[in-house]
This record gives sequence, structure tokens and C-alpha cells, in this order.
Amino acid sequence: MNFPSISRPLQRAGHLFALVTFVSLAACGGSGGSADSGESSVASLKLIGAASLPTGTLFQGVEFGGISGLDLAKDGTFWAMSDDRGGERGTPRFYNLAIDYGATGPVTVTIKSQTFMHREDGTSFPATARTVDPEAIRLAPNGNLYWASEGNWSATPSALFQPFVREMTTAGKFVREFTTPSIYNYVDNTTTGGRSNKIFEALTVAPNGTVYTANEDALIQDGPITTVQAGSVVRVTAMDPATGTAIAQYAYQLPKIPVDAPAGARFPPDNGLSDFLAIGNKKFIAIERAFADGIGNTIRLVLTEITDATTDVSRIAKLTDTPYTPMTRKMLLEMPINYQGIKLDNIEAITWGKTLPNGNRTIVLAADNNFTADTQANQFIVFEVLPN
Repeated sequence: MNFPSISRPLQRAGHLFALVTFVSLAACGGSGGSADSGESSVASLKLIGAASLPTGTLFQGVEFGGISGLDLAKDGTFWAMSDDRGGERGTPRFYNLAIDYGATGPVTVTIKSQTFMHREDGTSFPATARTVDPEAIRLAPNGNLYWASEGNWSATPSALFQPFVREMTTAGKFVREFTTPSIYNYVDNTTTGGRSNKIFEALTVAPNGTVYTANEDALIQDGPITTVQAGSVVRVTAMDPATGTAIAQYAYQLPKIPVDAPAGARFPPDNGLSDFLAIGNKKFIAIERAFADGIGNTIRLVLTEITDATTDVSRIAKLTDTPYTPMTRKMLLEMPINYQGIKLDNIEAITWGKTLPNGNRTIVLAADNNFTADTQANQFIVFEVLPN
């Protein structure tokens, strides 16, 4: 975030796209569960440490920042997505990072490379105009990368670009576009469809290869967005990676905003689903990121699951009209404005990290600094996963 008919056909990049054979988690980077069962046990989290790169940090002459997506690469480094939309700091891009730490810290972050995302025609997205809003990145089982864009809402048709989920190579070259339900598309930003800057913020890949994406806050027809008085609901869509089409959709309930902004604040408070991480084929850790201007961020990590009782809402046009059973929701960790000496920033990304010598896995969070030098930084927080 920067302060069901089908929307489009599956697109391919000038060559026959071979269906992938899904491999075990061990070859799937940070997007799955354990290699044997496909599910990871997560009972609690223990803070290891945090690190920040200051806003204004330059890499290859371009400002680093806006990290809204993060995923563990096969070689132990991390893919990181910047949400620079073009027309801001430069060409839309992603990074490869080294994030190093021991069981008790410290945490260090090093920028290794920068890559521009390409359009279908092989050219980079423009540096001088908003055509995408990159928000998430995940390693695909075949070694490519999935990424999600919130698009760009505009009342001017030539400046309106719909949200999408795509696959690209690690060199940023277009491979294909998933066929996402048109219910997410921008229509008029008033009566129905997606809300500006509130679409595909979350993306994850289950151990069995299923790709999941979700909007950040409620679609217009699904009711009001979150407030201090009431929560909201978003749609989590499961997609078949072989066909690139949606196969099911579920409702995830967001709670009300926990902290209000003071009188005279520049922005109203908000809350949203900023990312999630598959810890099983239908189990996830969700990030609920709430912000109150002048106060700060409250971050909740939530265990959520699609059970047999969860309703497939893909045929429900408005979630305000029909009863349904949402995904389960269980608090894993609630982090207030300051957590164990860390002033929390705008956390928008979650991934598996490396495995510690004691056999426990780790989780890494990353913050989108909004390229704001006076109040924000490029923050990374590492936790040890304590199993049951």
C-alpha cells in the first residue's frame, strides 16, 4: 500500500508455456511447509532481532525502498519487491537481498542486485508514469517468480490499469498472467469493484503449488472498509498454477482498527491484510497491519485456516447479502506500537527465513517505508519459530 466472471485470458510470452511438475518444499524456497508433510508447526514466535536501512539509501543510483513483498530464494538470499509504481523514484523493480543473522542476532541486510520488471512486449515498465503498483513477490516451484500488482485507479481511461498476478523470470521478463476474478477490477471506485490502492497486497504459494492472493481491504460491494468502530472482510482467492485460473475463494475477516488517530491527523486510521504466508496447503500466517497517523503501527500475526466448514464465496456477488463461514482466525502474536524495544514500521511482507542450528525455522518480516525519510525506514524483523 502507498499512502465471478473472468477479467482476462491467460497470457503467454511468445512461446509455449510448459506445465510445471511441482517439487517438494525443499526446492520451493520460502513459500511452503516441511518437505515431508507440507505443513509447518507454528506455536509461537521468539524475537531474534531487527535491522533497518535508512530511507534515501541508493543502490545503482536508484533509491532503495518501498519493500512490500519478500520471499526466500533457493540459494538462501531473499527476493524483495519494491512498490515504486513509476513516476516516483524510478522504474518498477525488485531486489535480491542477503539477510544474515544468528540464533540471537544481530541482523544485517545487504542489497545484492536490482532488477526491473518487464511488460509483455519485453520493455521495462515506465519510470515516469504509474502503470503498476507492485506489492508482493513469491518464488514459483519452477524457479520463476510470481508477483502481484494493485494496478492504478484513475477516472481517466488511459491512466487506469487493472490489478493482476503474473509470473516472470528472475531477470524480470514476462512469462504469463493469471486469470484473476473480475470482481477485483476497478470500475468506478464508488459503487462496485476494487477500491483504489486496496487490491492485491497479499500473495503466497502453498506446499502443493496452489497460489493464493487477497485484497487488502473490502471490495466496494462487500461493505465498508475497516474503521475504529467495525471490522471488514476481504476475499482470498485460490488459483491453479497449471491453468492460471481461480479455483475457489474464501472470506477473511479483518478486525476493527485497534488505535485511533488523534484530532488533526493527516490521514484517517486504517487496517488491512498486508500479506500472508502459507504454512500448509490451507493454513497461513496473516499480517494485519493497522496504522494511526501520529501514533504508529500495530502489527498482528494471525493463524488462519481454510477448513471444511469454510464457505467458497466465489459465487457470492456481495458478502453483505448472504451468510457465509469465513476462514478461522487465531492470534499468534500482537505487536503494539513499540515491541520489545522496536518501533514498528509499516510491515507489509512475511517469508520463511533460514533454519537455525537447533532445527527451528525462522520468519522474516519487512516494512514498506513509503520512501518517507523523516519518520520511516526499511525495517526487517526476524523471529524464531517455536513449534508445538
